[in-house]
Amino acid sequence: MEWLERLLWFPLDEFPFVVISLVLAFTIHEFAHAYSAYKFGDNTAYDAGRVTLNPAAHLDVIGTILIFLVGFGWAKPVPVNRGRFKYPRLMGIVVSAVGPLSNLFLAAVGILLAVLVFQTGWLIDASIGVQNAVETFLRYLIVLNIGLFLFNLIPLPPLDGYRIIEDLVPHRIRLKMDRNVQWGMFLFLLIVFIPPLRAVTLTPLFNQTEAIISSIARFYGFFY
Repeated sequence: MEWLERLLWFPLDEFPFVVISLVLAFTIHEFAHAYSAYKFGDNTAYDAGRVTLNPAAHLDVIGTILIFLVGFGWAKPVPVNRGRFKYPRLMGIVVSAVGPLSNLFLAAVGILLAVLVFQTGWLIDASIGVQNAVETFLRYLIVLNIGLFLFNLIPLPPLDGYRIIEDLVPHRIRLKMDRNVQWGMFLFLLIVFIPPLRAVTLTPLFNQTEAIISSIARFYGFFY
């Protein structure tokens, strides 16, 4: 099984915890987009069966496989027709932002659970195996969701950060952005798959994970 260990981005023995965390992260993220768009008057995602917490409606096979192989992947994008919103730009920003914010919320829930479980001694009588399993799951739930929060806010297509910028800039600039979207996606792929570019872009971004965890923990009134 050593060849499989080398192939995967995550340790094989922690694979189940990664799967559960990612299924939760992707499902809640895409549901947040679909539900908010539906509540704002756009039935596109609803008609496509995306206003659901069923993971099968949101997971993309290739995107899910890639995140296990290279640490980067995606779920099925939610179809949104901003023209159906009463206030297209404002509601478009909200619909784009709730996806990453849902991941930040899941991370905050994970941190709260970690504080409650380990600071209060809830598992003190549990076996070492159970304690390690809970710790590993919460660690992935927190770190992966913060990673998705940060990653999706990058202002490059097809990420949510790009959609937010589209709705913030004047219409004439948005038209120019739409005409050059393929170059933005090309740059996005270069950043992801070329290690030197990744080291000076994504790596410093993801290095903020610990600072975010500490900030949320302090918000709860606890210190690591």
